[in-house]
Amino acid sequence: MLPMNAEIAPDALYESRLTALTRLSQGKVRDIYAVDAEHLLIVTTDRLSAFDVVLPDPIPGKGEVLTRLSNFWFARTAGIVRNHLAGLKLEDVIADPVERATVASRSMLVRRLRPLPIEAVVRGYLIGSGYKDYQATGGICGVDLPAGLPLAAQLPEPLFTPATKAAIGDHDENISFAECAKLIGTDLAQCVRSLAIRIYTEGAAYARQRGIIIADTKFEFGLDEQGKLYLIDEVMTPDSSRFWPATEYRTGISPPSFDKQFVRDYLETLDWNKKAPGPRLPQAIIDGTSAKYRQALALLTGNATG
Repeated sequence: MLPMNAEIAPDALYESRLTALTRLSQGKVRDIYAVDAEHLLIVTTDRLSAFDVVLPDPIPGKGEVLTRLSNFWFARTAGIVRNHLAGLKLEDVIADPVERATVASRSMLVRRLRPLPIEAVVRGYLIGSGYKDYQATGGICGVDLPAGLPLAAQLPEPLFTPATKAAIGDHDENISFAECAKLIGTDLAQCVRSLAIRIYTEGAAYARQRGIIIADTKFEFGLDEQGKLYLIDEVMTPDSSRFWPATEYRTGISPPSFDKQFVRDYLETLDWNKKAPGPRLPQAIIDGTSAKYRQALALLTGNATG
């Protein structure tokens, strides 16, 4: 694992190309390779998606930030839930030191698991699609809320609001807990809800002490062959969460952020239909996004980056 205080390389990686392993799939951000029958290599690139569209410009250092922060949270939550990290060494999987160096700081060796077909979204504040749902229905995903809550208001308690997983280019859809239970079973849905709320609650409390409000986040879980549940993918990163600076938080506005909301806000100023292909990003937006991701990592882990 890369040391927390190591500098982040300035070069961007849009797509990994490993000759030593077979690539199984390519997601919005991650490239997944087969290691053996029981393990995978996940490479987190610097690709950025917004409105479920992968943009053509990478954000330098983003993949390293996501990997370091996920590893940080995996370690902090190990006493709550199992995670997918396998404990293998990268040099035992990729022999070529040159090829290995291209992904060393942005890769995870993990167990092969069966991902659940839902995203476990937890909301602590009223923002984004949750706010739109609240305006239309008075609640979020079928959960009623008090009337008159302003934009960015803290919710009375964290809400589990699951969503379906969309293919690249499609949009995730919020679903009710009842619909979630139909997809994965009631007992498993209740377990996922309990774990997701606990991980969020403890993580959000820690982050608040470090100057960051985690407004909402999404987790992914998977099952092994024995039906044991694991936390997988990424955990409370600027890609999977809304991070707000605590000192600038107020209701009635969409607060400033340490996450890709910075890019979303820019894209909202364009005449773009939010469908592929995505528009190119100005250098100032690329640099600003990279800086925000690095600042979030530094605040949460206590280590500055290069």
